[in-house]
Amino acid sequence: MPYYIGDVIQDEDKLVARTPERFRDGGIEVLTRTSVMEINAKESLVQLGDGSRVKYDILAVGTGTIPILPGIPGQDLEGVFTLKRLNDAIRIKARIEEKPVREAAIIGAGFISMEMCENLRRRHIKTTVINMGALPVTRWDPIFSKKAQEELDRNGVITLTGTKTQNIEKGADGRLHLTTTVGELVVDLLILAIGVKPDVQLAAAAGIPLGKTGAIQVDFSQKTSPGNIYAVGDCCEVFNRVSKRWVHIPLGDIANKQGRVAGRNIGGSPMLFPGIVAAQSFRLFDLEMAATGIDEREAAQAGFHPVSTVIWGNALAGPMPGNSSVGIKLIADQSTGKLLGAQAIGGAGAVSRINTLSCALWAGLGLDEVAYLDLAYAPPFSPSWDPIHVAAQDLLKKI
Repeated sequence: MPYYIGDVIQDEDKLVARTPERFRDGGIEVLTRTSVMEINAKESLVQLGDGSRVKYDILAVGTGTIPILPGIPGQDLEGVFTLKRLNDAIRIKARIEEKPVREAAIIGAGFISMEMCENLRRRHIKTTVINMGALPVTRWDPIFSKKAQEELDRNGVITLTGTKTQNIEKGADGRLHLTTTVGELVVDLLILAIGVKPDVQLAAAAGIPLGKTGAIQVDFSQKTSPGNIYAVGDCCEVFNRVSKRWVHIPLGDIANKQGRVAGRNIGGSPMLFPGIVAAQSFRLFDLEMAATGIDEREAAQAGFHPVSTVIWGNALAGPMPGNSSVGIKLIADQSTGKLLGAQAIGGAGAVSRINTLSCALWAGLGLDEVAYLDLAYAPPFSPSWDPIHVAAQDLLKKI
């Protein structure tokens, strides 16, 4: 959606995977602009906003997430937005195109915020990130987060670190006046991007159990404890194959897979969802950032003894034109040498290397195996000793 706002994707229809009409052509009734008020699990009924009831044999809950709001006075003013659904993106883009938006601010510094920075700057909008922390994208190692901050600086994004927004007011000039702990900021557009939480209000009211994460608890078939209710997507938990824990990671690719597994089970073709390794990525101007598995904190909580290394290497073979640096971080269990997680940053090739390391995590490989993985080599694509090999061999010294 940030790329739609940035006009990289110009047609909003291309963001819709399947229209209501296409569903109806397949014999599936779709009720649009219809709210669900209550799930009655005992009677297998769903009550709709118009007072009518729908009887079900099997129910699938896919309520997604809702934005976390910071609780700032004025956060509901015109010109203040969250970005979670397509309608949010359409409203933000319309605001930019219909009104003179010269300056914008984003509260939060996660990867949605980073993607929005790139796309607002693409539209020549002066952009300020208001970050309560010291660095952006703290899912990554501080060394990599500092590189992300440098990329923001290089592209003209203003960052206010250690800063809290205290109040938002609409001025006589029609602009938004933000009171922060470092002074006043005046903008035409404000985006709240401090995270999301699972939308479980309906499920909780129906007595559907929630997990430790606050998301809906499911088994490997996507069933909840009422045997005829399934949950899929961002509203439910998912099993992390590395930590062996049920977690909440709201990502679209995970949601799609869970939906297909539930559909297969409901349709009589049983299958189990094997879990995830938590691979994720984003682009920040000319940087790729990606991560997979778990970090040191998560590893320690899961009972491992984590050790890690960070190395820098060439994305391509040394003499190749256009070569650039790529950073790789690997995390492993000191007791067993098993790979636990990986992070990467670079101008090119960071995401593809994390995809490789995600496969290694999925297969449960140890560092000794990762250090000698048979990877496709040609000078335009990588050195003969890839940064993955170099990082694994370096970390083996600590095992």
